[in-house]
Amino acid sequence: MPFVIPIRSEIVASLALLCAVVTPRVVHAQQAPRPSSGVRVPRLAIRNATIIDGNGTPASGPADVLIEGSRITRVVFLDPVAVRSGRAERMRADAEIDATGKYLLPGLINAHAHLQDERAHVAQPYDYTLKLWLACGITSVREVGADTTEKVIAIRDRSARGEVAAPRIFVYARFSNAPVPTSPEAARARIRELKKMGADGVKILGIDRDVMQAALDEAHKLGLRVAHHVGVEETNAWDDAHFGTTSIEHWYGIPDAAIPEGRQNFPASYNYRNETDRFRWAGHLWREADPIRLGMVLDTLVAARVAWVPTLDIYEASRDLQRAQTQPWFVDYLHPTLEDYFRPDAANHGSYFFGWTSTDEAFWKENYRLWMSALRDFERRGGLIGVGDDAGFIYQMYGFGLVRELELQQEAGFMPVKVIQHATGNNAQILGRSSDLGRVREGFLADLVVVNGNPLENLKVFYPTGIDVMKDGKAVHDGGVEWTIKDGIPYHAPTLFADVKALVAKARAERPRR
Repeated sequence: MPFVIPIRSEIVASLALLCAVVTPRVVHAQQAPRPSSGVRVPRLAIRNATIIDGNGTPASGPADVLIEGSRITRVVFLDPVAVRSGRAERMRADAEIDATGKYLLPGLINAHAHLQDERAHVAQPYDYTLKLWLACGITSVREVGADTTEKVIAIRDRSARGEVAAPRIFVYARFSNAPVPTSPEAARARIRELKKMGADGVKILGIDRDVMQAALDEAHKLGLRVAHHVGVEETNAWDDAHFGTTSIEHWYGIPDAAIPEGRQNFPASYNYRNETDRFRWAGHLWREADPIRLGMVLDTLVAARVAWVPTLDIYEASRDLQRAQTQPWFVDYLHPTLEDYFRPDAANHGSYFFGWTSTDEAFWKENYRLWMSALRDFERRGGLIGVGDDAGFIYQMYGFGLVRELELQQEAGFMPVKVIQHATGNNAQILGRSSDLGRVREGFLADLVVVNGNPLENLKVFYPTGIDVMKDGKAVHDGGVEWTIKDGIPYHAPTLFADVKALVAKARAERPRR
């Protein structure tokens, strides 16, 4: 007769509880298919990603992110050992993206963008710009000043409904479209008109002080944010701080406000309307700013919560014209309409390179050094820096210009994790959308980008052309955005980029012979 040890029921229960504690609950969800580009599914999972959030914290992973509809509903950090052994608990999904070895970030936000349907009165398709933006991981743009505001609003609304492959668009209508308001009363009327039209904000430029004061006062009353492209004009950074501008675009008004004499020392022959004059002497501006007074200007902007979107990329041709004219992606991806617009032509804004010299480039190199130093100082003092590219001018292509802006902000002295924060979390603040954009966070809108490679190591991985890297002692072509997800809709970036290449090839083939 076998020997039997009696076991009491409470011991059995205790053993069962112990097993439940030490044995992980395993849910082997059936692998879901890869999503179709441009098609939203009820539940989309991104598996095994390393996350770079938009708040400036270090990368962390692996993690699974679940998107339901247009929102991020769960972010689950996984036990690496459980992932390797196949015992990690996984969330059920209708489609999934395998992000093993890839990085997941909030979608890039372009805070100074232009959506143009023509260049020098020659048609250019919207698809060209929209697909380049998505292919570079851009999920939101602040469109600052189209000539045809109604057309851009229509594209914005179609994008919001998921009817067109496009980023999320915030329309900042141009205040100075003809007829240009020249009195406080006309300024208020224009702001009310833009609000009624459906604009999300306003862009002002070339504006007198009394007109600016009235425009901003009316914009504040109506809940419209204001971007100020400061030029050589009556107003400068002091006025932006006093009247409550949301953001200064580019840089002119900041060093201008720090010149003790109140105005740059131009030669007697200077003509602001001559763009070669304008941009040549702009390269001398930062050296004329008084450092102590500049610190006062920066402190005043910080106290007034005026953000700064510097667009370092758009003036880079002034310090290195040959580099600007020979960018490698021009070969297959530069639309012929844009190519023609870039050639020196006094009729085209930003096409000012007549007789550009090594002396001009040397002054601009110093200009950049001082400008970048001021940017670092602005953030150290508590200022909010954004990222925008102003592409469509001065040899900068849409999307590519924003990636170049990231590189230049790194050159300015910001760590890549801070640069990414500038382009995501900071830009969301500038838009007034920090509660639902610019983070990989539960409850936020599902605007995300999956990148091949580590952007904290090399920001060039955002270029859709990819990069050459060494792996296991061999040179391989890698990098590029894999998926751009806007509003929960996944777009396969290489497919969009191939569409752009075909679009450009067709436009070149149909181009009239000269």
